[in-house]
Amino acid sequence: MSSTNNFMLGFCLVILFVNAASIDYGEALTKSLLYFEAQRSGKLPSNQRVEWRGDSALNDGKDDGIDLTGGYYDAGDNVKFGFPMAFTITMLAWSATEFESQLNSKNELKNTLNAIKWGTDYFIKAHKESHVLYGEIGEGISDHKCWERPEDMTTPRSVYKIDEQHPGADLAGETAAALAAATVAFKESDSGYSNQLLTHAKELFDFAKKFPGVYTSSIPVADKFYGSSGYEDELLWAAVWLYKATKDKSYLDYINEKSTSCGGTRLNFSWDDKYIGAQVLIAKDLLENKFAGNESTLLNEYKKNAEEFICNCIQKGQNNIQKTNGGLLWWNYWNNLQFVTTATIVITTYADTLSATKNSLQCSSGNVEPLQLINFVKSQVDYILGENPQKMSYMVGFGTNYPQEVHHRGASIVSIKKDKKPVGCQEGFDQWFNRNAPNPNVLVGAIVGGPDNSDNYNDSRDNYKQAEAATANSAPLVGVLARFAS
Repeated sequence: MSSTNNFMLGFCLVILFVNAASIDYGEALTKSLLYFEAQRSGKLPSNQRVEWRGDSALNDGKDDGIDLTGGYYDAGDNVKFGFPMAFTITMLAWSATEFESQLNSKNELKNTLNAIKWGTDYFIKAHKESHVLYGEIGEGISDHKCWERPEDMTTPRSVYKIDEQHPGADLAGETAAALAAATVAFKESDSGYSNQLLTHAKELFDFAKKFPGVYTSSIPVADKFYGSSGYEDELLWAAVWLYKATKDKSYLDYINEKSTSCGGTRLNFSWDDKYIGAQVLIAKDLLENKFAGNESTLLNEYKKNAEEFICNCIQKGQNNIQKTNGGLLWWNYWNNLQFVTTATIVITTYADTLSATKNSLQCSSGNVEPLQLINFVKSQVDYILGENPQKMSYMVGFGTNYPQEVHHRGASIVSIKKDKKPVGCQEGFDQWFNRNAPNPNVLVGAIVGGPDNSDNYNDSRDNYKQAEAATANSAPLVGVLARFAS
C-alpha cells in the first residue's frame, strides 16, 4: 500500500475515533444526576452540589400536624405531585438495580442512591398510616398564577391525601412500586433501610388492592396536571417489583391472575401508563428461565406485548412509532422526550438480557440482534445530546448549544444566594419570566420537552410544551447513560 493510502487510512481512522468519542456519556450521566438536586424541596443537605438553590417549603404539612418536607418539585413549578414523583423514583431505582455495576464504575452509584433516598424519605413521611398517603402538596392553579423561586414562594401549601374513604389505587400502587424498587436498590448497601422501604411498599400495595379507584377522584386538583387513565397498570407494576424484592409467591399469583388482561401492546411508557415496564421485567425473567413451566405459559402474553412495543419503536413492528426526519421517536408535541427516555431504558435492558441469554428479538419484519437494539437506543440518546438537525443538546448544560430559556421558576430568577430580596408573585413574571435573556441559573442535566415532529425547537421560556423539563424525563435515562459510559 502506498504512503498516500496509508495516510488516508490513518486519517479516516482518526475521524472515526473522533466521531465515536464526540459524546461524553459519563459527563451526561453526572449532569443528569445533578438535575435532581436542583429539584429538591425542603432543607437541603450539607453535601448539596447545586449551589444556586436554597431551602424551601420548610412548613409543608405543618398545618395538618405532619412533617411533609422534602421530596421533589416535578418540573418548572413549585408543586409536589406524588404521582409523577413516585414514577421518577421507580425509574431511578430501576436504573440503580439494572445498571449498578456501570454506575459504580463511573462513581455515580452513591449519587443515584442519594437521589432515590430524597424521594423515598419523603414517601415514608407521606405514608403516615397503612391506609393513608399524602399525594400532593401545593396546588397547580394557584401556583401557576405566580412566578416565584421555591425559596420564597407565597402560594398556598395545601395538602391532599388518599385514604379508605377517598382511595387512589394508582397513586398508592405507583408509590408501592417506587418503594419496592428502592428496596432492591438499597439491599446491599443499607439492608435496614431496604427493609423499612419494603414494609411501606407492602402496606401500600395492600391499600391499593383493597380500595380501588383513580386518585384524581379523591385529589381532583391533580387532574388537570397529572390525570390518571386507570390503576390496573400501577397494581401490576407494583406486584412485579414486590415479587423482585421478596420472591413471595402471592405477588407472582397476582401477576398470573392479570396475565389475560395485561394491557396489550401499549403505545408508550410514562408516568401514567406502566404496563410496558411490567411486561418487560416479566419478559426478562422469562428469558432467564426464572419461572416454572406452567407459570411460563401464563406469562408469555406479557413477553409478546413487550416485544411488539420494542419492534414498533425500532420500526420493525406492525404499528410502528412515528419518527421525525432527524430520526427521533415521536409521540406528542407536548414533552415528547419523556416517552423517548422511557423507551431507551426498556429497549436497553431487554437487549442486554437477550444478549446474556443468547437470544434475539423476533419482529414481524425479521430477526433483530441485541446489538441492533443497542445501536438504535444510541441513536436516540445521541439525538437528545446534540446529534440532531438543530445541533442542539436537549440536556441543559451539556455541550455548547443547549436551551437557554428553560421554563423553570428557580432557574429563571436570580439565585437567592445572590439576591435575598423576595421576588413577588407578579414581579416574577414582569422582571424574569418575560425577560428575553438566558436564565441566570443553568438547570444542569435537565431534559426539556424537546423538538417538534419537524425537528424544530423554540427556545423560549413561555413555550412550556417544549421548554419545560421534568424529573420523569431524566430518571429513565440515568441507567442508560451509565451503560453507554462504561
